[in-house]
Amino acid sequence: MVAFSPAQVCAKIGTAGKGKCTLPPVNMFVRAFLAGVYIAMGASVATVGSTGVAAVLGAGIAQVVTGALFPIGLMFVVLTGAELFTGDAMFAPMAILQGQATLAGLAYLWVIVYIGNLVGSLFMAFCMTYGPLTTTVTASGSIAATAFGARAVGIAVGKVSYAGVMGILSVFLKGILCNWLVCLAIFLALAADDIVSKILGIWFPIMGFVAAGYEHCVANMYFIPAGILTMPYLSAEQAASIANINLLGWTSMITSNLIWSTLGNIVGAAFFMAVIYNYCYKKDIEAIQKAA
Repeated sequence: MVAFSPAQVCAKIGTAGKGKCTLPPVNMFVRAFLAGVYIAMGASVATVGSTGVAAVLGAGIAQVVTGALFPIGLMFVVLTGAELFTGDAMFAPMAILQGQATLAGLAYLWVIVYIGNLVGSLFMAFCMTYGPLTTTVTASGSIAATAFGARAVGIAVGKVSYAGVMGILSVFLKGILCNWLVCLAIFLALAADDIVSKILGIWFPIMGFVAAGYEHCVANMYFIPAGILTMPYLSAEQAASIANINLLGWTSMITSNLIWSTLGNIVGAAFFMAVIYNYCYKKDIEAIQKAA
């Protein structure tokens, strides 16, 4: 196994960022769609796998179980070359700082990838809602939410329950911490040259951010729509067990979460990873680029 130095990883990120900013738009969109699907796959497995755990083992263990299952999504993204907005929030700025990309390229990448991630996430939310999150209860085709569906709605409600200035600050800070860890996971994966080491490098940081309850905008593009789509199929008893369920909706998804988690994710990646690591290893990165 080869372990690349931090400076070497930074140089790899800059070069990769340059390539990402010049992908053809359709190719970029398809890769972004796949990333949205993959992150949603991890989120859906985490939802199902953590259902009922809190009632038996407590809320903390339920979060750990959720975190332990969620990382498969980023593993798929990194190992297949899909385009994830939260990762690209580090790649493009690093490429700019190394003189390999422009702000126009960054905007081009971020806009298309964000839209592609959203479409992929919505696709998975639809598939899960009318798959594992509900079940047919009559011959005429009436459906009802399963226990997994109730869990999905509960997760979604929690993600739109931020209110006021302090609520906005909370989701923004959680967004920073989340993508700091996500980009560290990508950084560790790039530091290794074999699949097992890459998987381990991804798993620990991602498990940590989910268990801690941080906010990932692309994951939320699945979590919240899955809850919104499933909510009409809850029984009266299921709905009554979820506090603040009236807050869940498409508008609150944007105003109470996505805007602020996205901004936090950008700061976590662009400043705490791209700017700081480029500053720390600038001379070494320049030496690596000259030698290439």
